[in-house]
Amino acid sequence: MSDDRSKDSRRGDEVTPAPEVPAGPSVTGTPAGDSSWGYVVAGARPPLKDPPNTPAGEVLVGLRERVPDAEVVRAVLEGDVERYAVLVGRYRDRYARYAARMLGSFDAAEDAVQDAFVRAFDQLAQCREPDKFAGWLFLILRNRCFAERRRETREGRRLEQGDEAVAGPDRPDGTVEQAEQLRALKRALERLTPEQREVFVLKHVEGLAYEEIARMTGATVASLKMRMHRGYDRLRELLKEHV
Repeated sequence: MSDDRSKDSRRGDEVTPAPEVPAGPSVTGTPAGDSSWGYVVAGARPPLKDPPNTPAGEVLVGLRERVPDAEVVRAVLEGDVERYAVLVGRYRDRYARYAARMLGSFDAAEDAVQDAFVRAFDQLAQCREPDKFAGWLFLILRNRCFAERRRETREGRRLEQGDEAVAGPDRPDGTVEQAEQLRALKRALERLTPEQREVFVLKHVEGLAYEEIARMTGATVASLKMRMHRGYDRLRELLKEHV
């Protein structure tokens, strides 16, 4: 733990590097059939709903629940690219929430998630542990989100925030005062480092344990707690006038 602290003290909240995944050639064909995967390869934003209620769509919905990721990945690599729709449907909404809370914009999140799915498809043969596809896909999306935040910082701009981009999924409507407090929290979170914001979102919005966050991001539990501690300090400083 001392090594983690010393590293953090020397380098701040630098994120643990994740393996870069090149974009690869763009996907131009659309698999046969009618599924949500078609929207991704065609270049349109994926719809936030299940595939159409066709026989093929019903099969995909069923497969989404019971077929292991590794089996789906192997099927896609063997040429059954339509099966990729199972993975899109399984992880699209979950990772869109993460991207929206990291980027502060639903439009930017949709673009990031779509790009991550296309990159994952193009480089699927590089997924060395197909049973850990979800974690591999998360790293691709995470790299994309961090790159967008770095670009935002360089250009001196802020992404537009949607009203619910940082709020929890079950937040009920509140008073005017509560709404103002939420806006203040969103503005404060926007001023955290990407690493601090990420651990806050995964811990307090997604409800994940530090151990799970560590497995997802590659950081140690100790360094995650340090980032959270620094994030808390920064938030307290930024929110003093709203306490």
